[in-house]
Amino acid sequence: MSGETNLNKLIGSLSAVLVDGLYVFATVRRDQLPSDLIPRMSFEEAEGTTLIILKSEAEKHALPYEFPCRMITLNIHSSLEAVGFMATIASELAKYEMGVNPVSGFFHDHIFVPDGREGDAMKALQQLAMVNN
Repeated sequence: MSGETNLNKLIGSLSAVLVDGLYVFATVRRDQLPSDLIPRMSFEEAEGTTLIILKSEAEKHALPYEFPCRMITLNIHSSLEAVGFMATIASELAKYEMGVNPVSGFFHDHIFVPDGREGDAMKALQQLAMVNN
């Protein structure tokens, strides 16, 4: 098992980075995925393939989309087995009436927050880390 599992260390060492670009969520049938499209993330569901892509890419390929959002990478190598990390992040942002769509990668967790709320999210995450440091 790689990555940190201790919740206090995860929160106290949290460093959030706002990633460039405006992202959206879209869905396509697997056989309709444009060959030149490279999603930030894809996930197979029974109804179709969910894509997280740049809004410009969705528009280029005439894909319907929802939830224009900004991506924030949580720069700490969290374990995929860490308990409560994303729940703590989501709960903190809920205090600001902000929905969050979390995605866990092998090395880092990422959150997608509504476009225009990224500043609020970054401030909240910085305060959360300071309180737990």
